[in-house]
Amino acid sequence: MDERRTADDGLPALSRRIGAVLALDPSARAMEFDRHWYTWGEIAAAADAVASQVSPGERVAVLLRNRPPQIGLLLGLLRAGACVVAVNPNRGERRVRGDLAGLAVATVAGTADDLAAFAPKARWLVADELGAPRVEGERPDDARHTNPGVAVEMLTSGTTGPPKRVPLTYETFARVLSGAKHYERNADERVRLRSGVVIVNAPLVHLGGLFRVLQCVADGRSFCLLERFQVDEWADALRRHRPATVSLVPAALRMVLDADLDPADFASVRSVISGTAPLSPDDADAFQARYGVPVLTSYAATEFGGGVAGWNLADHQRYWKQKLGSVGRAHAGCQLRVVDPDSGAELGPNAPGLLEVRAHQLGDGTAWTRTTDLARIDEDGFLWILGRSDQAIIRGGFKVLPDDVRTALERDPRVRSAAVVGRPDARLGAVPVAAVELRPGTGPVSPRELLDSVGGVLARYEIPVELRIVDALPRTPSGKVDLVAVRELLATPA
Repeated sequence: MDERRTADDGLPALSRRIGAVLALDPSARAMEFDRHWYTWGEIAAAADAVASQVSPGERVAVLLRNRPPQIGLLLGLLRAGACVVAVNPNRGERRVRGDLAGLAVATVAGTADDLAAFAPKARWLVADELGAPRVEGERPDDARHTNPGVAVEMLTSGTTGPPKRVPLTYETFARVLSGAKHYERNADERVRLRSGVVIVNAPLVHLGGLFRVLQCVADGRSFCLLERFQVDEWADALRRHRPATVSLVPAALRMVLDADLDPADFASVRSVISGTAPLSPDDADAFQARYGVPVLTSYAATEFGGGVAGWNLADHQRYWKQKLGSVGRAHAGCQLRVVDPDSGAELGPNAPGLLEVRAHQLGDGTAWTRTTDLARIDEDGFLWILGRSDQAIIRGGFKVLPDDVRTALERDPRVRSAAVVGRPDARLGAVPVAAVELRPGTGPVSPRELLDSVGGVLARYEIPVELRIVDALPRTPSGKVDLVAVRELLATPA
């Protein structure tokens, strides 16, 4: 074994924590995939084998999928204090090849099929099973391929444009993991194995899925890894593992709601955590009415390394009906404020403006970060996200906020999800257009009927000039509607 792996001196706290947990009980069950259990020892062996092939700070591109080999690659690189450069292999061959070509990394990791399809011939770590990777090529010895202190160069959702990479440090992840304890009944941070099984259904290439895996490993908690979200597989895992909390992005939550599962399936579940995209309070209430489980919405961004605001059960019980539509209050250690877009002056309670965040996980003394989210904060500290300032459509001098139009369309009980974007217009500058996904079982309905249904809610200039009904809206790996793809879909009139 490389001498650099014989001691943990100088490694980040998260790297040492991963190593300590993996060594606790090699025979205990750690991860279930496709109904097969892998032990902590099997994961540890794979992680150690990967760690022996890299140096602290070394940038390694990883083609991430929700499969056991990628778990070994991910944990091994973090165990070594290396830098994981997240690559989404589902973005299409041309995009993935271009992405990898521009990364300036000397080592690429993934399955043999993915590497052959996408990766330039560099040094490869080939992992088709959970175990020691096959190494092809020579080890790099070049400081240009390092990013010391950075755990993951994480992809943003790419909702409104091409995904960007945000460098998230080991210190940020340590702070986020520690802060998450604030919302648990047992805040014990000792290194030990815990009971219960967590269902991981978000993609590893998105911060939600990657963080969920790191949280399970750091806590010593077993998890069930789903390759992708499908209601039947998710419900089967729910019935078998009886988790206390589950995480569902809004699109998945609506699918579970439409599936009309047996409420008994949710007997163990105390709450559903939902984030990444707006969730209608009507859908949250319908979910609780159907399954008896409150939905706790949250606000997060990749740039902040995770959540900065959200609901907890105590607030939900006390305030939910009064604060419908809010995404909750600031997490412990985080600060929120709303400012005037032009002057930057802080605004008072309930005044709409641009949201700024001071996230404790980014380090002590962090400056305020201005987002592109329009928001308001009330006198009790509850946050409402009103839309995005960079998506406003100026139609003949009138401002149209796509989220207002989307919300109006989604009030229709026939509509599962909607997306609204601007289309260039020679006379008016831009006009709103919409795509709509209907709920299963909806009878025949025309675009004109759906547009007429919002006539009493929206101003005439806000009503889309075209609405298309689609089988399914295009989505990013995180479950958000892919507005770039929607814009391409609606680029020219039907």
